[in-house]
This record gives sequence, C-alpha cells and structure tokens, in this order.
Amino acid sequence: MEIHEVVRLLRGGTSDRDIVKLVGVNRRTVARYRQWAGQQGYLEGALPTTAEIERRLSATCPGTLPPQQISSVERYREQIVGYRTRGMEAAAIRVRLEEEHGHPVSYSAVWRLVRRLAPARVDAFVRVEVEPGAEAQVDFGYAGHTIDPATGRERKTWVFVMVLSWSRHLYAELVYSQTIETWLLCHRHAFEFFGGVPGRVVLDNLRAGVARASATEPMAQRTYRECATHYGFLIDPNPPESPRLKGKVEQGGVHFVARNFLAGREPTPIDSLNQKLQTWCATTAARRVHGTTKERPCARFDDVERAALQPLPAEPYDMAIWKAVTLYRDCYVTFAQSYYSAPYRLVGQPLWVRAGARTVQIITTRHEVVAIHDRATKPGERQTILAHLPPRKIHGLVASRQTCRVQATAMGLATTAVVERYLSHRPEDRLKVAQRILALAATAGPDRLERACARALHFGTPDYASIKRILAAGLDGAPLAPPPPSPPTTGLTFVRHASEFVAGLLAAAR
Repeated sequence: MEIHEVVRLLRGGTSDRDIVKLVGVNRRTVARYRQWAGQQGYLEGALPTTAEIERRLSATCPGTLPPQQISSVERYREQIVGYRTRGMEAAAIRVRLEEEHGHPVSYSAVWRLVRRLAPARVDAFVRVEVEPGAEAQVDFGYAGHTIDPATGRERKTWVFVMVLSWSRHLYAELVYSQTIETWLLCHRHAFEFFGGVPGRVVLDNLRAGVARASATEPMAQRTYRECATHYGFLIDPNPPESPRLKGKVEQGGVHFVARNFLAGREPTPIDSLNQKLQTWCATTAARRVHGTTKERPCARFDDVERAALQPLPAEPYDMAIWKAVTLYRDCYVTFAQSYYSAPYRLVGQPLWVRAGARTVQIITTRHEVVAIHDRATKPGERQTILAHLPPRKIHGLVASRQTCRVQATAMGLATTAVVERYLSHRPEDRLKVAQRILALAATAGPDRLERACARALHFGTPDYASIKRILAAGLDGAPLAPPPPSPPTTGLTFVRHASEFVAGLLAAAR
C-alpha cells in the first residue's frame, strides 16, 4: 500500500517532491499523509506493519483510502472464465449472461473483467543495430506552417529527415510537398550533406517511394529504383503498418527535430529557416549526447561511419519522372501540360515518358527509345521532330511563303516561276496551291516536277491540275513541240492551220 511507503520515506527525511516522483502520488496527498502520520505518532519510533497502518488510516481517516469497487459481474466470474476458455468474446458473453439471468448486464463490466482475467499480451522486440554505413532511415513529418517567399503567405510544411542508423547523424530539410520530385531531391541533398551513400535506405510505404506495399514482395516506385541504381543503395520498404521498424528516424529524427528545432517557432520564410536547420543539424543535433549510444553522433560519424559510406557518383542523379502515356492521333504525347512528338507509326500504342530535368525521352514498352526532346519550359509548349509526322502532313505544317520560295528555288527555274505565280496572286490567297504543287515532288521527285512545270509553262497551262496530269501521263520526259502560233492582232487570217480546215471539210462531205 502506498501509505506505508510514504510513511517510510517521511521517516527517512525524504522531501515531498522526491516522494511524488518515487511513489507516484500528488503533493497534496503527501501533505495529508504527513499530517496524519504526525498525529498518529508514526514519524518516530517503531514503524507499524502495513496492515496496521491501513487499518488505522481506515478508522481515523476513511476518506483518504481509495474506494474499493466490486464489479457488477464479479458473481458471474466462474461462468465468464468458462465462456472465455471456449473462445467467446466479451459481447457474446454479455448476451449469454442476460439470457441466463434475465436482467441487463453491463458490457463494460464484462470487458473489464475479461481484461483482468487475461491481460493484454505485450510483444517483446529486439533492438537491431547495424554496421557503420550499412543503413539510413528516412521519413516525412508535419512541420507546421512557414512563409512561402514566392507569395508571402503561410503554407503547410513538412520536414524530410534522414538518419544514419549507426552514428545517428541526421539531415533535415523543410519542404512544401511529398511528391516524387521532392523526395528524390531531398535524398540527393542528404547524400551530399553526409558526403556519401549508405548501403540501404529504410522507408515507410509512402507513394513517392513505394508503388506496391507488401510484407513479402514490395515494389519500389520506378523513378526511385532508378535513383537507387544511380547512387548504389538498396531500397528497404517496411511491411505495412510497422513504423517501429524504423524507430531511429521516427523518434530520433522527425520527433527530435519537431520537439527541439521547430517547437515554439512563429511562421518564418522557409528559405531562411532551412538555412538555420542545416546549421542546427551540423552543430546542435550532431554534438548532443545520444540517449541510446551515449555518444555524440558527429564523433561516431567522423571517426568511423564517414569512411564506411559509399562514395558519391561523379554526377548527381538527373531526377527522372516516369509516366505511362498513349500516343494520340496528332502524334503527340502529353506530359506536365506540354506536348512531345513521337513517330506516327506508334499512334494508339502505350508508351513511357521519362522526364529528366533537361530532357524528355519517349520509350516503348520494349525499352526502345524512340524520341528525345528538350524539356518544355512552360505549359502548352510543343516539342516537335518533323520526321515523327506523316510525310504528307509536313508541308502544311511548316510551309510559309518564304519556305515555298526556298524549296522552289532548289528545284529549278520552272518550278520557281510556277510557284511565284501563285504566291503573288491577288486578292485570293493561293499559298496552299503552291504547297500542293511542291508536295508533288514527294512522289515524283524534284527533277520530274521541274520538267513538268517547264512543260506547263511552255504550253501556257501552269496550273496544278495540268502539272499533275503531265506527271501522271509521263509527259514530263517527252520532247517539247513548238508552241502554237499566237493569233495576229490585225488583218484577216486563219487562226488554225489550213490542213485542219481542209480535213474538216472532207469529213463533212462524207
């Protein structure tokens, strides 16, 4: 009983403050016990037994002892024990007791008695320690609000923390999101802060890192796997609902940063607060005596773990985002609100986009890279490679008056003359007709088009239909006959040849 322990400590001269800590009662109770024990003469002389002190306390000060409550289902204890041995739950036991005894039975009373009969089992666990450089643990935690320098407004903020499991040296960074881009960039910053890479990274099943959570066959997110391959670390996702397996970053990382660095701070611009956080990680957090290792993390890191980390690669990881896409009928895929061309033969087929900081690759499901573009700098921008488009569609896309003139000049004087007639026509715009004439070179070839245009000019019919007929009939290679004579401007003469007139008369006579 606590009264006996309190009296014993009072007789030994222990202060009220220390008795509160040792016994677990409040100071007012200690004060009442001190006054009562002095009245009974228990602070001097021989100390009575516990039973005697309790009897005396009950008789002289009955309100001091805690009330002893008897469960309303205590009289059914044996029945409840029997039901429990048969595997019945508390709810079923309550129903059975009500059926047998004909009056209401408190479920809470049954539940409390069942708990006393079979206390909850506490699972033991083994603390796992690792070799230097073998492991780091990572996590995000809520960090309150900071001020976004871009808008001047407060925004919800998270803190990313990576803890080296052996030395307990940590890196922390404040961010505004938990996206894959943020996740990978924080990894890069942490590795650069440590000057090396651990053998594996232990994480929870957050979406930025894990595509499929599983206790037996977890699957990391594709971009995260690529990052791990670049830096040379293994990804070790925890089984679902098992945060205890990364307690070093849960308690010694996120909670430690929240309770020590972030606690009590007013909203501050995130960039300046991150600078202070980096300094705090390298000084205050690194130089504290850790509660488990009983050493300073910076000392363990500098003396042992730094040399055990894998070296950083020559170049940092070019953060890539993978996205499954489909090539639309216009020969473009959509990524991050911008458009990128791919070969028209793949229209309707599923593809992968791998977007880095500077380039965007389009990859087939068979891992064939079919396009590489510069990454667009603004939404709605189109990145186009003309060879990806159907040839018959290219002229209409890229042609202008200037490009038509350049193409015609490259083919010859006749083609240039025909095209120029259409480009200079007024008031109708005949640019499209000029484009169609130039497009004939795609099937006939530029040399044949030049000869066809020359023949059309020779006979005074330099229009699209005539040029197309000349090419279709193969007349572009035939020798040019003398053009028909022009009619005289004065006097009477036959416009047509006399032989033609005679032949017409003979035909009429028959």
